[in-house]
Amino acid sequence: MPIERVDVLVVGGGPVGLFLAALLAARGVDVRVWERRAEPPTGSRAIGIHPPSLDAFAAIGVDTAVLAEASLVRAGVARSRGRTIGTLRFDRASPTHPYVATLDQHRTESLLRASASSALRTGTTLTALSRQADHVDAVGTGPDGGTVTLRAAFVVGADGARSAVRDLLGIGTTGREYPDRYVMGDFADPEAPSARSAALVDVGPDGVVESFPLPGARRRYVALVPDDDAFASAEGSWTSTPDAAVVARLAALVAERTGVVPDPASCSMTSGFRVRRRTAERVGVGRVVLVGDAAHEISPIGGQGMNLGWLDAAELAPLLAGAVRTGVAGPWPGYAARRQAAARRAARQAEVNMALGRPLGPVTATGREALLRTALSLPTAHGLARLYAMRWA
Repeated sequence: MPIERVDVLVVGGGPVGLFLAALLAARGVDVRVWERRAEPPTGSRAIGIHPPSLDAFAAIGVDTAVLAEASLVRAGVARSRGRTIGTLRFDRASPTHPYVATLDQHRTESLLRASASSALRTGTTLTALSRQADHVDAVGTGPDGGTVTLRAAFVVGADGARSAVRDLLGIGTTGREYPDRYVMGDFADPEAPSARSAALVDVGPDGVVESFPLPGARRRYVALVPDDDAFASAEGSWTSTPDAAVVARLAALVAERTGVVPDPASCSMTSGFRVRRRTAERVGVGRVVLVGDAAHEISPIGGQGMNLGWLDAAELAPLLAGAVRTGVAGPWPGYAARRQAAARRAARQAEVNMALGRPLGPVTATGREALLRTALSLPTAHGLARLYAMRWA
């Protein structure tokens, strides 16, 4: 049987891999995407879409479709102990998109799937890679359980934090685990109408509660939780049929810290996670490149990880298209250095966010509130807005 030949194989058909495939196809590159999941995407999961990503989406026209469905976060409001500390507005964060968009990941992923539908092969799992001077042979298991083989000029690992591509290349990771534990849930939005387009961050003494508007008059709450058994069943899971006890405890915790009471009956999702940071020791080897969480996994706090992956793809696509056209192989050290630097900056920002949200004694908490009040009232606060909107990425 003849081996299928393509220019680029993307392993991983999540948001990052699909976006890269769509970018490559738009440049005339013959691309395939192997995605191990056979079923369509589900779940709200990662929701934040920052201005640089929306700018990148414009290259394939997905920005318009995303914005037609998304909620637009135009300000971030810091609160503590029932009082507003300050407001950070995004009106100067980007000349094209003065807001952060929020949309359920399954909807974003579905829109990207439509742009890369001809390239996508679902139910296909990578099992082996063989690197040669001028190509890479990939072997996988197809949806019927049979062996599939493909020869590509380049392979891209967009297959997440547990990347099979990275493992097959023998690339290790470095990083650390953090003690912080969070639980999140999506509820009907209980906030006042005046706050419906704002991200709200309560930094009271007992630990942070963040919340973000979602389409359909919903709101995601993310809370730092005690390291006890009350939320044990939520950790490491993502479910649209959440445990009633977890939902009730999360709603009560939000009410205790913020004074706002989410309706437990309206909860459509819960998830729990601990925080870690992982960076691949190399972004790739020759004709195989890593992007997104396969290359750099960072804390979900701040909503930067998926966006970093999209921006990896936006920078990598023209390099791959040029290499396919000219026959030049990687690696591209400049690309690797820039993307690793962006990941380090995102990780540092996430660490600051976590530090600002940890429990403190009453006196220290008052000092934190004073610091935030001052920072948000200065004329330079628009620089913070650009920082949180990832203008630097």
